[in-house]
Amino acid sequence: MPRSVPPLTLTRWIDPEAVFLHVFAAAGDAFWLDAGATASTGWSWMGTGRLDEAPGGLHRRAAGPGDAVDDAGAFRGGWVGWRSYEGRDAWLRVDTFLAFDHARRRVHVFGDADLADRVAATPAAAAVDAAADRGTASARVSPERYVELIEACRDRIREGDAYQLCLTTRFTVPGEVDAVDVFRRLRQVSASHHAGLIRIGDMTLVSASPERFLEVRGGRVHTHPIKGTRPRSTDPARDRALADELQADAKEQAENVMIVDLMRNDLSRVCEPSTVGVDRLLEVETYPTVHQLVSEVSGRLLPGTTIEEVLAAAFPAGSMTGAPKRSAMQILRRLEGAERSVYSGAFGWIGDDGAADLAMVIRSVVVERDAAWVGAGGGITWRSVAASEVAEVGIKARAPLAALGARVPPGW
Repeated sequence: MPRSVPPLTLTRWIDPEAVFLHVFAAAGDAFWLDAGATASTGWSWMGTGRLDEAPGGLHRRAAGPGDAVDDAGAFRGGWVGWRSYEGRDAWLRVDTFLAFDHARRRVHVFGDADLADRVAATPAAAAVDAAADRGTASARVSPERYVELIEACRDRIREGDAYQLCLTTRFTVPGEVDAVDVFRRLRQVSASHHAGLIRIGDMTLVSASPERFLEVRGGRVHTHPIKGTRPRSTDPARDRALADELQADAKEQAENVMIVDLMRNDLSRVCEPSTVGVDRLLEVETYPTVHQLVSEVSGRLLPGTTIEEVLAAAFPAGSMTGAPKRSAMQILRRLEGAERSVYSGAFGWIGDDGAADLAMVIRSVVVERDAAWVGAGGGITWRSVAASEVAEVGIKARAPLAALGARVPPGW
């Protein structure tokens, strides 16, 4: 939708969760990109779309320096969807949707005047039911096997084939699942600035991702790699100590810096010389269930660069592969022995104007027709301690599995 077409702005704020339940939850292909249950800044978007098997947004020229964002937000229509770790795309063409400005407490309606009447009639949302007990999830590999794979990673690192390897696994819960209820529970306990629910066909992605993969705006590209995790504690002093420990940990610092260097190299392929820099390095960000070690890399895009060219340079994200990227991916493909699918990929929106905002598919649940599953993993370096790496996988999988009513298997 062109920026020249103004949206309709509602006269009052309405809770995004209530709106999604009332207007979009029963729709076919639908999405809700969520800034968080208690967000006071940022934007949420929700709506419906039609499957676009050849999304033109990928070939849009990336938004340039003169492309400004107005009061109705950065996304003014385009595509919402995901790219799997293996590079398969699923995108919805979106023309009719809602934009929620959490800072100004405004709701903008795009594309369908009748939608405003439906939104205005939204009743308050009833509390989501607690998840039925689904028992213990099944793990793709046992903790003992994961330890063996960690040692195999360390062998390859010792041989000089990689510096870091992001080893992952999967936890599966059989049976039908209401993806909307799963997302409502997850956002209550693990809110994030880049959460989301996207339903395309028979698959629904439910995510509380804390990692922004690529943001394209104003002629620049930004990436925010996360490497380094600690659990939260209910004891304030212990919680602060865990955050301090994370920031000071030499292994976590090295892991993060390796990925920062990899992302600098990736972005340099599509950015003007000498413009790629590190905006933030080794900062601790705190979320409801974990502390994370986060950095930020950005650069000024070469004129005429397309979104697909940016993705080709940076995808999959180095935080989910390891370094060097190509060698790491080849090693991990053999060790993991199965596809990652949507997990480790990216999701979000691509605008008609060439702007984009994509998050990593981590801390997520993938809901299919007869089962749901959660991917989790961690970066392995030469200094990795197997017990700590196993525990980190369990920490990352616990909240998404709990939203399903399931538990992490013993030993994780």
